[in-house]
Amino acid sequence: MKKKSRELEVAIEAALQAGKILEKYFETAILKEFKEDYGIVTLADKKSEEIIKKIILKNFPNHSILGEETGMTANGEKYMWHIDPIDGTRNFANGIPIFAVSLALVSHDEILLGVVYNSATRSLFYAEKGKGAYFNDKRIFVSKDNKENAIMTVSPGGDRLNRQLFLTLYYSIPQGVSRSIRNLGCTALELAYVARGGLEANIQLGLSTYDFAGGALLVLEAGGKITKLDGSPWKFPENKFIASNGVFHDLLIEEVKKQKAKVGQN
Repeated sequence: MKKKSRELEVAIEAALQAGKILEKYFETAILKEFKEDYGIVTLADKKSEEIIKKIILKNFPNHSILGEETGMTANGEKYMWHIDPIDGTRNFANGIPIFAVSLALVSHDEILLGVVYNSATRSLFYAEKGKGAYFNDKRIFVSKDNKENAIMTVSPGGDRLNRQLFLTLYYSIPQGVSRSIRNLGCTALELAYVARGGLEANIQLGLSTYDFAGGALLVLEAGGKITKLDGSPWKFPENKFIASNGVFHDLLIEEVKKQKAKVGQN
């Protein structure tokens, strides 16, 4: 991107600095703490969020921040950062290099920029509204592959009904709809891979805004398509949606409707 906004430059700096912390702790005997919702938090999560917040607030003291580990830091209503210090903490804590720092700046429910960084592979994704999506400073676009060659992922939500739908979609979608279905355990990267053309689709079933905000903008700026599960227009912060390259999106909508009916969801 030739002309990055100051906000994007700060977001990239924060992601890279947080990535250095993750490098320090990755593949070490790191202590895991279990949350009430069965999620995991590590010292690396806390240190990563701490440095991200420090950098953002130093540059934009009037911006609010919603972080996974520290919750809401309210400084104003116009701009809010949604940050996940480690998306894919369970992967990270077990030495699996599929995790990322994820940041997004939102104003009045409009995502202005998004950054996703995997320090294990030095993969930096970023996008700014109306300026395209980039991977390690090169412009990226969604793939043109149809269902015959498609790889898609499904990201489970937290509650029981979403979990039930996740299992149904994961195990019941036929090869006639997608060649391969996976769950990588890192929503931010799954959406980034859709944007880069490494995946053709991702179905989101109810995660938090800091999990998907940055990745969602990447998909849209790379020429992809996002709708609600029923095919109606999607708008942030709706957390149940289909993101794809757009080639077989309508087929995915029909398949999700079919699988929802199987589990008694309208």
